[in-house]
Amino acid sequence: MHAYYADHFILPLPTGHRFPMAKYGRLRQRLAAELPGVTLQEALPATNGELALVHTPDYIRAVAEGTLSPAAQREIGFPWSPAMAERARRSVGATLLAGRRALGGDGLAANLAGGTHHAYADKGSGFCVFNDAAVTTRLLQAEHARQHRAAGLLRVAIIDLDVHQGNGTARIFASDESVFTLSLHGARNFPFRKEPSDLDVELPDGCGDVEYLDALERALEELEQRFDPGLVIYLAGADPHEGDRLGRLKISFDGLEARDRRVMDWAWQRRVPLVFCMAGGYGTDLEATVQVQVNTYAVALEYHARWQRWQAAPRQVPTEAAGTMTGHE
Repeated sequence: MHAYYADHFILPLPTGHRFPMAKYGRLRQRLAAELPGVTLQEALPATNGELALVHTPDYIRAVAEGTLSPAAQREIGFPWSPAMAERARRSVGATLLAGRRALGGDGLAANLAGGTHHAYADKGSGFCVFNDAAVTTRLLQAEHARQHRAAGLLRVAIIDLDVHQGNGTARIFASDESVFTLSLHGARNFPFRKEPSDLDVELPDGCGDVEYLDALERALEELEQRFDPGLVIYLAGADPHEGDRLGRLKISFDGLEARDRRVMDWAWQRRVPLVFCMAGGYGTDLEATVQVQVNTYAVALEYHARWQRWQAAPRQVPTEAAGTMTGHE
């Protein structure tokens, strides 16, 4: 299973900054040591043209040239630096590459970072500079249209299970019938002014495993009733974990593993390719955040193996007598 990273672009953050930049490198170390089935590759940067499928030219230019206002930098939560701009491009590029892999026959692929769902078309927010899921959606829709002219527009479901509502993503795809945005998040958490997704599920502070998984199950049932995707982009945030400083929920390691398994199984049962991003995670113990993410990759490898077996299985060509395709797993 292919996974893309850009953790070697380190932001020069001030001492005591609450963003855990070290988690990305640590996750890559753990995956390399413990899950050899994950093929780790450096992400390429998204181009200006790719970013412009979602973001305004003025905003792209301000990030590239370092002319973001102090207020804009405060809203993002990072001071501008060349590394900040390059990392933001590569975080988008990682999801783009993973999306192509997933749609190209792999079934599943991943970004070790990403999930930058607070970024709007014209501004960043909440540690998010460019919106990787939105840019990936638009670019893959364009590529799909060129390659499959008769197949119609690629329909994308963004299943956002970061503990914070995906406000930027919701705004970008408001009234877009080709994209379904689902956000399962803490009701009283950031952002305090939320944008309406296609489906928002708000959870109370202190929500535990049973309530959380029941809410997820009902959300997936509603998604299925309302939308038929050709691709799922899954934001597998670690911040619902009970040890997270910013999460306010009480989901255990087992509960989050069950969450990942349910989302990936939902996509697998429908043979819908899935790309996943790590999104948020701010544990008081960095290793706990990384463990949540390692568990996500372990589950993903199981479903990637299913995809590979299914792809390799012989397909029977329909005959006049049979009239239907057989040979599915």
